[in-house]
Amino acid sequence: MKQSSKCAIGGIVASLSLVLMISVAIVPFMTYALPAMAGALIVFIVIEIDKKWAFGVYAAVAILGMFLVPEKEVAAMYLALFGYYPILKAIIEGHIKITILEWALKLLIFLATMVSAYLVMIKLFGLTLDEMDEWGKWAVPILLGTGSVAFVLYDIAITKLIVLYNYKWRKRFRKYFK
Repeated sequence: MKQSSKCAIGGIVASLSLVLMISVAIVPFMTYALPAMAGALIVFIVIEIDKKWAFGVYAAVAILGMFLVPEKEVAAMYLALFGYYPILKAIIEGHIKITILEWALKLLIFLATMVSAYLVMIKLFGLTLDEMDEWGKWAVPILLGTGSVAFVLYDIAITKLIVLYNYKWRKRFRKYFK
């Protein structure tokens, strides 16, 4: 693939990712879905170019997102997990062949990232978790448990997206970007 095509694909994915995250101003209830969708776009860079370029696009979107996205929690979720997870998923699945170990590592990364991200958001941005008062001591386990279920579904959705792309869209895509 030509260098110009790589730049074009990277620019398209970066701009679409930013548009998705900025659109939280229009649909504020999609605080977690929009950075997840933006992160899923990185899959195309991983497949068509390579992981180095994908990290570059992730870094560009993460930096611009911190400045441009009106809801800082959306930008933080992209930065903390959703932006680099498709790249990490490719690395993990490429190196670890035992499914249970793959899932254990993915869930461990998710849980560590979420706890770290929320601690940073609470300390730096003054974010409050209103659910804490309502649920008491069970708030954190409930949030991490439901988050883990959502994360597993996200991982499965990315896998389905990769399969769909490879079997249905890749030939058409390659016609336009050589």
